[in-house]
Amino acid sequence: MGTRVAAMLAAKGSSVVTVHPSATVAQVVAELVRHGVGALVVSADGVRIDGIVSERDVVRRMASYQGDLGAEPVTSIMSGTVETCSPDDPVEALMATMTERRFRHLPVVDADGALAGIVSIGDVVKSRIDDLERDRRELHEYITAR
Repeated sequence: MGTRVAAMLAAKGSSVVTVHPSATVAQVVAELVRHGVGALVVSADGVRIDGIVSERDVVRRMASYQGDLGAEPVTSIMSGTVETCSPDDPVEALMATMTERRFRHLPVVDADGALAGIVSIGDVVKSRIDDLERDRRELHEYITAR
């Protein structure tokens, strides 16, 4: 059985950078840069998810916006419908979902619906490479032990 999201979060950490729905796009950009992340979870209380906003959302909106986008609320550019995953989900399933749906970030929610972490496509790829390397090492040890 492959790695679960919970193991991936245990290795990388479960902290999530959130932004309040009243934040402006300029504040969102500053937080993205300050934390060196590609997406922020929009949450009024830091527990429940109101939306998600990524660098890509900012850039796409800039292409069509006439005026000062920085002064607009994050709610004007965020995705309000957020795909999430569970700590119990297998990483392989996340890889398929993220590839098919073209998501780069997936918030992790616990059984109560509370924000428990966030994973990026980079986290998923790293986890799969680690799994494959472990499998290769175990096969090599098995073959050479005979």
